[in-house]
Amino acid sequence: MTLDATDRRIVQATQAGLPLVPTPYAEVGASLGLTEAQVIARLAALQERGAIRRIALAPNHYALGMTANGMSVWDVDDNRISDLGARIGALPFVTHCYRRPRALPDWPYNLFAMLHGASRSEVEEKRAAVAAILGDACRGHDILYSTRILKKTGLRLRDD
Repeated sequence: MTLDATDRRIVQATQAGLPLVPTPYAEVGASLGLTEAQVIARLAALQERGAIRRIALAPNHYALGMTANGMSVWDVDDNRISDLGARIGALPFVTHCYRRPRALPDWPYNLFAMLHGASRSEVEEKRAAVAAILGDACRGHDILYSTRILKKTGLRLRDD
């Protein structure tokens, strides 16, 4: 899949985030010589084609007071992971939930769920709630607490 020149310019103009103004698509359009409707239509078409996955808000959980962050890891029965993973991912306090292959014998975990809280005890309460849902389908678990903030960015197109 290739992007035409206009789509590429829209992606480059929005890849670091939309402007924090009442009409962000109009502002992007004005900077590119397009209308707000054109920007919205092209972004929708890019999403429909699978060139972009989503347009989403990414709050800074540290700024919101959620300073205890732990990646909980679970060894879940492979025959039940799809159903249980969907249930865990739907919990309001889980921000990321995904299945990963095990790396036996050292790493038996196949379900990952990111938990945030204002304290480690709050995160531990959330981990207990996850464990209760997983029940006997879970053979083991651990939690890896964040020790520092890493800058996260998605793919960025380069200027040609």
